[in-house]
Amino acid sequence: GHFCASHEDEATVCCGLDQNQFVISDSEFPGSTRILLKRPSFCPIKHLEERQAAALPEALRGRGVDVGVAVILQSVDRRVLLTRRAKNLSIFPNVWVPPGGHMEPDEQLLEAGLRELQEETGLRLEPGGFSWRMLGLWESVYPPMLSRGLPRRHHVVAYLLLLSTESHQQLQTRIKADESEVSAYAWLEPHILECIAAVEDGAENTGRVPNNLPSTIEATELSGGSARPTELPAVTFLNTAPAAGQDVERVSTGTRFALRLWLDTLAVRDK
Repeated sequence: GHFCASHEDEATVCCGLDQNQFVISDSEFPGSTRILLKRPSFCPIKHLEERQAAALPEALRGRGVDVGVAVILQSVDRRVLLTRRAKNLSIFPNVWVPPGGHMEPDEQLLEAGLRELQEETGLRLEPGGFSWRMLGLWESVYPPMLSRGLPRRHHVVAYLLLLSTESHQQLQTRIKADESEVSAYAWLEPHILECIAAVEDGAENTGRVPNNLPSTIEATELSGGSARPTELPAVTFLNTAPAAGQDVERVSTGTRFALRLWLDTLAVRDK
């Protein structure tokens, strides 16, 4: 809301690290990158009334906005890795997202993304084995809608695109996912990701599967310290965020935003 009109939900901003702080500005500064910053139309911070803000715990009000990093890892054969967050996590449990998490003090964006990727999936990407760029910034709040409770966490998530020189099969052989954080993972193809990215949270979930989407999607599930291949209903990846009640297994709204930006990079590279 600081960078666009109150009725709008996106703005082009400049961002970068400065003295161990992640800075977002409407004007360029040394080392900054121009990037799209977006929030969902139902963002709780956008709709938070003064009385609701006053009701937030003092510790939460004084915390400010945390910074997270999420990695869109694309294999050389154009598959993207998504992970399902463990059910016992306090934020967005059982939701499909790219690997990612908080930035540590003194970390650069890429360092944080590579560390989180390795911690969650066991994948270590060596220098020279990938290229990268920033895709966009997403304002993330949990719970994601005011109808499901007052905000408990507030983040700006930097989505990074990492282009690996390896195929998804090669990367798959090195995955040793952390079951405390990840309950499943899948390498998804562009036509599947296009269907997922087209879903709009806040709209009615019809439960209809597009014609070009298979009825099931191959994934790997983790349980009891072992990983096993499985097939999940494709409609799971098309679920939308419920306005009330318990959340459902779905792809996060921010992930859909990042996938749309990723699909744009494919279109540019194909020209």
